[in-house]
Amino acid sequence: MKLTWTALSVSLLTAGAAQAELTDVTFGSNWLAQTEHGGFYQAVADGTYEACGLNVSILPGGPQVNNRALLLAGKIDYHMGGDMLQAFNAVKEGVPIVAVAAMFQKIPQVILTHPGKADSFEDLKELKLLVGDNGYQSYYQWMIAQYGFSADNRAPYTFNPAPFLADDNTGMQGYLSSEPYLVEKEGGFVPDVFLLADAGYSTYATTIETMAPTIASKPEEVACFVEGSITGWYNYLFGDNAAANEMIMADNPEMTQDKIDFAISKLLSEGIVISGDAETMGIGVMTDETVKDFFDKMVSAGVIEADVNYTDAFTTEFVGKGIGMELVN
Repeated sequence: MKLTWTALSVSLLTAGAAQAELTDVTFGSNWLAQTEHGGFYQAVADGTYEACGLNVSILPGGPQVNNRALLLAGKIDYHMGGDMLQAFNAVKEGVPIVAVAAMFQKIPQVILTHPGKADSFEDLKELKLLVGDNGYQSYYQWMIAQYGFSADNRAPYTFNPAPFLADDNTGMQGYLSSEPYLVEKEGGFVPDVFLLADAGYSTYATTIETMAPTIASKPEEVACFVEGSITGWYNYLFGDNAAANEMIMADNPEMTQDKIDFAISKLLSEGIVISGDAETMGIGVMTDETVKDFFDKMVSAGVIEADVNYTDAFTTEFVGKGIGMELVN
């Protein structure tokens, strides 16, 4: 069904929301509170969600928490997806989860190496790469198909950097905004970092997912949550984010201001949130062209079947309107 919210914005909803009772909604993240969730916390902290009528609670994820299952069970309203492959698999399984926005234009997945051990992404084939099972079943299959990596290159990653630190002929998976900082602090050197997105792994990341019936029955609520989140991300990156950071650190005591500062710098410098279409259409944008490009790559890599209807995995109805772009400084 074609929705018609092209003119809708948070500012247009504010007047009506001021006189109406707030609607309680819960957003489940996919990991412990961290900088990569900053825009959502910002929209709670500065009242952006409230401005269009929502009282948003953020439910952190974690290693023993499956917030996506709570979305399926109707226990939460929105969920933070990791990448578009998860959305494709939902379609494959007949689950009506739909991605309605992508806060990250690039997935922050990286391979770290010791300094000077690889001059290009293809040079990583000369190293032993520590990659976890989820990565092996997804992006590493693309690395095999696209660049000729071998399963023999890969060794299991146990989320312990010690083997990497001890062997300079080893590479290690990581997140751009986390592991490089960890290695610098624990290993005493600045690692070389290879961003998979810059090598062509073209999935969106940090998506907002909801159920198809929610989109059909509550389009105004979905628009409010999406546009509030977009505005939150602009304010988090370019405005006063102190209150949001306090909330993040309260939800995750292991998160510290120095880690947050490092992560924000990387999100900005590497174009994780704003690059490509987001430069002209705004944070959160998704396009059929980009989603199809990634879907085709996953089909070629044997990760997803070609007969999966990828267009059921997302909608562009709530994004691409330039919401919040004036907040960039």
